[in-house]
Amino acid sequence: MRPGTLLRLALAGTRTDTARVLLTALSAALAASAALAALTVLAIPEPVGDPYAQAEQYRNALLREPGLRGGTAFALLLLMIPVLALAGQCARLGAPARDRRLAALRLAGATPGQVGRLAVLETGVASLLGTLTALGLHLGGRVLLGRPDARGQLALPTDVLPAPGALAAVVLGLPVVAALATAVLLRRVTTSPLGVTRRVERERGPRPWSAILIATGLAAFAFGGLTLRSYDDGTAPPVGQVLGLFAGGGLVAMAGVVTGTGWISHTAGRLLHRHARGPAALLAAGRLTADPWAGSRTFAALLAAVIFGAGAAGMRAYFVAQDEIERRQNRLAGVDQGANPFYLATMDLVDLAVAVAVGIAAAGLLVAVVEGIVARRRAYAALVATGVPRGTLARSIVWQSALPAVPAILLALGVGLFLSRGLFAGATQGASSYEVCEAGADICADAVARQQHTRIVHTPEVRVTPDVPMEHLALLGAGALAAVLVTVGIGLLFLRASTAVEELRTT
Repeated sequence: MRPGTLLRLALAGTRTDTARVLLTALSAALAASAALAALTVLAIPEPVGDPYAQAEQYRNALLREPGLRGGTAFALLLLMIPVLALAGQCARLGAPARDRRLAALRLAGATPGQVGRLAVLETGVASLLGTLTALGLHLGGRVLLGRPDARGQLALPTDVLPAPGALAAVVLGLPVVAALATAVLLRRVTTSPLGVTRRVERERGPRPWSAILIATGLAAFAFGGLTLRSYDDGTAPPVGQVLGLFAGGGLVAMAGVVTGTGWISHTAGRLLHRHARGPAALLAAGRLTADPWAGSRTFAALLAAVIFGAGAAGMRAYFVAQDEIERRQNRLAGVDQGANPFYLATMDLVDLAVAVAVGIAAAGLLVAVVEGIVARRRAYAALVATGVPRGTLARSIVWQSALPAVPAILLALGVGLFLSRGLFAGATQGASSYEVCEAGADICADAVARQQHTRIVHTPEVRVTPDVPMEHLALLGAGALAAVLVTVGIGLLFLRASTAVEELRTT
């Protein structure tokens, strides 16, 4: 098959196929934008001779201080996780119709390899379209937003640009990764002239082995925190080892939560089937036990955002405790300073990033709900034709979505909080001594006279365990559950059209 023919067939299809390509391109554009923003932050040069000198040309302290740029870039890269999960959900949109189209190509004489390359090429081309769009917006934004304010400072690092190799790695690397992921996902799928089948089917429900992943991730994060705190004497810690423990531990714990949702769904379905009495709950129980991994696929992006948000809430509690200790020590020394708003203001930006991640995850959840309703429209239409009310089907879909979501969100909140505790076990302030002058400002300004009015104040070492941020955790959990219910409610708008009796005549 010629390359031109292969490309034309990969982009052919119905309006659903066009929507899938556009949504995949949008997801790739969002992921590439986050990666380009992180690389731009890391591209800010450090002044020669003084690695701690601030870049005064920027308005935001996250960009001025060299020690905060790594965390800012890491937060931007974390935003790619829900975006990539959204891309995975968009790739499943209209899957039954695409499977029938691929089966027709097999019937016309295409080989299984050619059909597989069509699916891979569709994802790769759509992702490349998105990354090129993101690059164009990034370069255009440098021109539009590169005007300094009255003090000559920039709001964004529009005066720097990542290396050409880094730009090429993002623009070309993301489509390659997306294409390879599609090829891996299709390795157990066989496309025949009669349809698409999987070679291996799961005969039993999932086991709670994901708890081992969660425990391993938490242990790695805690060990990384201990390693970092062991270098409080001023020596430089092993940066590569610490970053590897933090990144690896966080990803392993996140994978454990996502895969654990499959076991949660299966267990919830079994309990619901045992104790439920209504038809809607029984339908949801059957669906949860038949496909427990649907919850892992559906809630992956949302749970990743919740873990990140819970970790940010734990970090905020640490900064509040640390600021309170410093203020207490200053009052003992006779200095009453107000709260330091820098770190809390930084956490406000992190909370904004979490809100954006939850919104992106909600979009992916909406795509998954709509895709599930459309994919099972013949089964739903058959139930309606036999007399099952549409309201019963709607309630079963709500049961199916909300029942595993509640424990999964609680698990994600707990894991995120424990990850932050591994990094910041407690707020500490070492013992110190202060010289306090108890006279007027004129006497204290005199080096000789102040000696008669000074005293030494010794402050002991203080260690405080940060409070559990119940308010922030409750708000984050309620927001995530509300996102689930709202997206399910919007998806139910497609239920009436998908349960028409005419759907029984479709192929």
